[in-house]
Amino acid sequence: SLDLVPLLREKSAAGEAIAIVGEVNRELPYMENDADVDASNFDLIVDHTRYDHPLFAAPHVPIAPVDHLIGFYASTLVRDAGTLQLGIGSLGSAVIYSSLLRHQKNDQYRSLIEKTRLYEKFPVAREIGGEAPFEQGLYGCSEMMVDGFLHLYKAGILKRKVYADTRLQNLLNAGSLSEDVTPETLPALMKQGVVRAQLTAGDVAKLKRWGIFRDSVEFRGGSLVSGRSTMEADLSKSEVLAWINEQALGSRLRGGVVMHGGFFLGPKEMYDLLREFSPEDHQLFCMTSVNYINHLYDHFLGNQALKVSQRQHARFINNCMVVTLNGAAASDSLANGRVVSGVGGQYNFVSMAHELAGARSVLSFKATRFSAGKTVSNIVFNYGYCTIPRHLRDIYITEYGIADVRGKCDRDVMIELIKIADSRFQDDLLNQAKAAGKIPQDYQLPELYRNNTPQAVQALLQPYQAQGDFEPFPFGCDFTSEELKVGKALKQLKAATSSRSGLLKAMLAGLRYGSPQPEHQALLERMNMTQPEDLKARIEQRLLVAALNGKVL
Repeated sequence: SLDLVPLLREKSAAGEAIAIVGEVNRELPYMENDADVDASNFDLIVDHTRYDHPLFAAPHVPIAPVDHLIGFYASTLVRDAGTLQLGIGSLGSAVIYSSLLRHQKNDQYRSLIEKTRLYEKFPVAREIGGEAPFEQGLYGCSEMMVDGFLHLYKAGILKRKVYADTRLQNLLNAGSLSEDVTPETLPALMKQGVVRAQLTAGDVAKLKRWGIFRDSVEFRGGSLVSGRSTMEADLSKSEVLAWINEQALGSRLRGGVVMHGGFFLGPKEMYDLLREFSPEDHQLFCMTSVNYINHLYDHFLGNQALKVSQRQHARFINNCMVVTLNGAAASDSLANGRVVSGVGGQYNFVSMAHELAGARSVLSFKATRFSAGKTVSNIVFNYGYCTIPRHLRDIYITEYGIADVRGKCDRDVMIELIKIADSRFQDDLLNQAKAAGKIPQDYQLPELYRNNTPQAVQALLQPYQAQGDFEPFPFGCDFTSEELKVGKALKQLKAATSSRSGLLKAMLAGLRYGSPQPEHQALLERMNMTQPEDLKARIEQRLLVAALNGKVL
C-alpha cells in the first residue's frame, strides 16, 4: 500500500475516478514506523465494530524429520551479524528451530555437525556460515514476517539493529562505532563526514534523534545549550568535546530497527505477541514497503547504498519444488503449466543475493516426493518450467546436505546436486549426465555421499528426538488430537489416491477395512461424515476409515 497509494493519487490527479478506503479492524495489531500513516491518506475510513472480524491465522504445521534436517543444514550457513530472509511453512520453521538450537543448546548443535560430517562433506558451511551462538545477532529483512522472527527476537537472536543513514551504518558494520555512545563516537562521525566540525541545527537534531545527544540539548544562536550551560558548537576544539562528554552526550544509539517486513502472517499467538508489544518493541520492528524490501534500487524510504549497508552477510532462504541438474529451480508451477503458488519475492531475493557482496541465496527442498503412486526424485535431469534460471544458481539444500553451485561449471554443478539426491536416484541421474556428455564416463560418486536414505535421516535424528529435540511441533500445536489423527489419515489418503491404480487399491481397502467402529465416531463427527447421504459420501467415509486404520498405503 505504501507504494500503491502514490500511484493511485497520480491517476486520480490525471482525472480517473479513484477512491482510497481504509478499514479499521481492532483485531489487527497496530504497527508503527513506516506503517503508521496519516488518516489523510484515505478518502474514506470504514470504522465500525461489526468489521472487527478475527484475523486469518495460519496454523503451525508439523516439522517432519526431513524438514528438520534441511533446516539444520540451512542454519549452519547463517552468519552472526548477518541478515536473514525466510519463507513460510515447515522448512522455514525448521530453520528457525535449528537457529534457536545453535544459540541455546550449542553442545547438541555441534554434536550434530560432527555426526553429519558437515565440514568434510560440505565445506561451504565452514567458509560462509557459523556454529557458535549469535553474539552480535541477526537483522531480519523479509517480505513476509513469519512468526519465526518473533521467536528469534524473544531468544535474543534478532537483535542486530540497522539505521536509516548509510554512513552511520557503515561505521557500525566496520566496528568503528558501537551502539554504546562514548567520547569516541563524535570524532568517528566527524571523520566520516556524518556531521561537520562546525555543528548546525540539522546536525544537532540528527544527533538527538540517534541518541548521541541528550534530548535536553538545544541549539541556540550557533551554540550548544544544556540546562544553564552553554558552549560553542565547534567539534574541532578539545574543550568543546570535553563539555559535550560531560553535559550533552547520550548513552545508547536509538532509532535502529531489527526487522523490516512487508506484511505479517502466522498463527494466532503471533498476533497476540504483536498486540502485547511494548513501545520499545514497536520501535524495533518496521513494517514497510514490499518494494523497499524486495529490491535494491533507490526508493523514497531509502536508497540503494543504504540497503546495501544494512543487508550485510545476507542469507535469503526460500523453498522450491524441483531442481534440474543444471541448477534451475521450479517453485511456483509444474512442467504442464499448472500454477501451484505465487513467485512472491523469491526471484527478487535470489537475484539480490548475486548483487550484494557476501550474500547467498539458499533454496531448500525435499529430495523426493510421492507422486502417481510412487516415490520420485525432486532432482531431475531437466524440467519443462523454471522459476529460477540456471544463471542464478547458488546454494541448494535437501535433507541430505548442501550443494554449493555458484560459479561452478555444469559438470561440477551436476555432481554437487547428485551428492544431495536420494541414493535411490543417484545412479540414474549420474547416467543421464554422462550420456549428455556433462560428466566424464569414468567418474564415480564418492561413497561418502552414497547413504542418502530416509532410514539414515531417522537414525541420525533419533537420539536427539529421544532427548526432546526436533519434535514435530516445537512452537506449539494449533490442532486437537482428533484433528491431528484426521489430518494424518487425509495426507495418506491423498498420497495413496494420486494414481488410478492407487485409487483402485484404496477403494478396495475401503470396502475391506472401512466399516466405521465406535472409536471412529468422534473423528467422523469432526469431518461431518457420520451420516453419509449418498453413495459418494459413503465411499468417502469408508476411504477415510480405512486410512484411519492405516490400510491405504
